[in-house]
Amino acid sequence: MERRILTTQSSADYELLDSGEEEKLERYGSFVLVRPDPQALWPKRHPGRIWDAADARFVRKGKEGEWTVKPTVPKEWEIGFGGLRLIIKPTSFKHTGLFPEQEANWVWLRETITTASRPIKVLNLFGYTGGATLAGAQAGAEVVHVDASKTAVAWARENATRSGLSEKPIRWIVEDVLVFVQREIKRGNHYDLIVMDPPAFGHGPKDELWKIEEHLLELMRLCKDLLSDKPLGIEMSGYAAGYSPLAFTYNLESFVEDYGGSLECGDLTIAEKGSGRVLPCGIFARWRV
Repeated sequence: MERRILTTQSSADYELLDSGEEEKLERYGSFVLVRPDPQALWPKRHPGRIWDAADARFVRKGKEGEWTVKPTVPKEWEIGFGGLRLIIKPTSFKHTGLFPEQEANWVWLRETITTASRPIKVLNLFGYTGGATLAGAQAGAEVVHVDASKTAVAWARENATRSGLSEKPIRWIVEDVLVFVQREIKRGNHYDLIVMDPPAFGHGPKDELWKIEEHLLELMRLCKDLLSDKPLGIEMSGYAAGYSPLAFTYNLESFVEDYGGSLECGDLTIAEKGSGRVLPCGIFARWRV
């Protein structure tokens, strides 16, 4: 199987300006941020003064960290990205609320939904701030968005409002993913398309434990019982889990055996402006009927 590289390019409101020495320099709208990135094991291109001029910098301190922010930087601001309007907000975990490398998956999701030419139900597991949910709703699907974080779901709902999608048929669920999936099976609910971005480790709202090495196989088995009679596929992605995309792909092989279709997998990357380099940002695997 060919391993593909999908790359997010610079856009009006987002650019990867430089990377190296385990850091990345990004522009979100009008503000430039410096964040750690262990994948950037190469020299920086721009001089230190360019990096020092950034509006905010996340600095690690042990297992945690903190932002050093100029007074001109608001607590949050809005950008346009991937056909959506999204809120950017530097968090205590170094994240901003947007994983730009996911843009290619949003394109795939929209195309898969629109070419089906029928009503489609999408389940977005570990939905975070809602990029995939909003892309699916924008394409005309009914979407169920599940995340264990009340804060993330509230953020996703605000992104829906900013994107003009608040009236779309989206259910917002704050729940442990495994608990929700098991309940959906008991309810007899089914989905045509499942999207998931499982973290390596996490906790549910009632302190349920998620470990990808212990729970992913169970989740994949349960997903078979969630699929409709005419499924469109499953899209999986992973950030910082340390696995090859083949680890996800082999979990999708049995779906091909049962329903037909094809598989693809590879790397999610972001193009660095003006250099020809791409920053590895995660993995993906897709099954499509």
